[in-house]
Amino acid sequence: MNMLNRPIADTESGNVQGVLEDGIAAFRGVPYAASPVGDLRFAAPQPHPKWTELRDASRPGPSVPQSASRLEAVMGRRTPDWDEDGSLTLNIWTPQHADKASEARPRPVLIWFHGGGFSSGSGGWDWYDGRNLAAAGDIVVVTANYRIGPLGYLYLPELGVENLGAQDQGAVLDWVARNIAGFGGDPEQITVGGQSAGAFSSLYLAASPTTGPMVKRVIMQSAPFGLVAQDPDEAAEHARRFVDVLGLTGSLDVLGALRAVPAEQLLSAYGRLAGELSRPGDVAPPMYPVLGGPGMPAAWEQAVADGRFDGKQILAGTTKNEMTAFFGFDPRISALSDDQARAIVAGQVADGAERYDRIASHGAAPREVLTELVTEIVFRDGTLAIADHQAAAGFDTYVYEFDYTPIDDPAYLGSTHCAELPFFFNTIDTYPDSPMLGRPTTATRELAAKFSHAAATFVATGRPADSDWRRYESGDPGDSGGSGGSSTVRHLI
Repeated sequence: MNMLNRPIADTESGNVQGVLEDGIAAFRGVPYAASPVGDLRFAAPQPHPKWTELRDASRPGPSVPQSASRLEAVMGRRTPDWDEDGSLTLNIWTPQHADKASEARPRPVLIWFHGGGFSSGSGGWDWYDGRNLAAAGDIVVVTANYRIGPLGYLYLPELGVENLGAQDQGAVLDWVARNIAGFGGDPEQITVGGQSAGAFSSLYLAASPTTGPMVKRVIMQSAPFGLVAQDPDEAAEHARRFVDVLGLTGSLDVLGALRAVPAEQLLSAYGRLAGELSRPGDVAPPMYPVLGGPGMPAAWEQAVADGRFDGKQILAGTTKNEMTAFFGFDPRISALSDDQARAIVAGQVADGAERYDRIASHGAAPREVLTELVTEIVFRDGTLAIADHQAAAGFDTYVYEFDYTPIDDPAYLGSTHCAELPFFFNTIDTYPDSPMLGRPTTATRELAAKFSHAAATFVATGRPADSDWRRYESGDPGDSGGSGGSSTVRHLI
């Protein structure tokens, strides 16, 4: 990489020119695949055409097509910035050193995937700016877009349309392995990470026979492992209904017709389908990774049991009050009776009714019991089950529970889903109107610097550089809930 005020780096498709920001070279909007438009809509990711002129990489590319996120109520609103054309891009941050010896040493790499329920989000948003994270551990940080919603997870396998978003993520990993040396990164030291849908995806990337060998470490933030990969029959039914909503049922060329529909109409039809399928207590989107499709050869439980995750160091955790983001503003949840709330969790896990009764015995309202219990079922149980397995096998494992609560919390969100993101990236000032963050204090900023440093040094070394973080021990008697031991969970407050 040529370090100037406008640094230049080589890629297999051509040279890109970034910007220098506080000693960090930032390259934004770098294409890793061709634009998914025309005949490439609903197609597997294809190589981007080469370019001969120096390509400007000072600004992120557009988001992939999407409607407003259901998490805007806790994270804050985003101005729509999507465009299907040019959306398959990634962003790279790499430290610059004046000393040539330091600059010559390749750095560990973090590839981080955003969340958003496989329906919203963008790696190019300033929420996920990797500058501070890269500086905190002298690492290279990569964020990326991948197709979501119907463009990423419509399931028509007979037409070759399945898990396109997961295929995009695999293409990102492949691209980084081939190109990151040109940005000062070490392709032998790759950590894959993400939050929510991105964390779910990261586990599968690490466990896949195809992409797993490229992954050394994994970071999983609020992974919804209680949301199993979608059943093919269910996915096929949702696809059939989606095509019907679009008025394309019976078309002689369904794929050609889908490629001709404006993206706005696809999003509108997806929103209508989501409304039809929505049920109180169910957070699954209409379309998400399908079991047996590309990138999802087996359920995560089977993959972990089969040793697909063995040898990899992990850092994983949840927030204390995940489900307030989904239930706190849903009047259907507030209106539930004890019997109705109990029936919801009884239908989700075998011991749901017993667990509901145990929590309800303390006198909490049905809404509060359901919120606490679904937090465990969807997020915490699976995280601790994976941590138990890895720790018992002797692999370095670190687990946290994030329980920061904003000082002004009128919606009683507590430490809700996504609450740790401003702290992980140390991007507090990019969330000016975020209820989950509230009004930041000096202590807020100190925690952001500490958490970001711990995460970055895990990427660099395999352990957080903080004496408060201890290796997770499986089956510790100090269990705080869920399925595994947790006295070694680091509580961030």
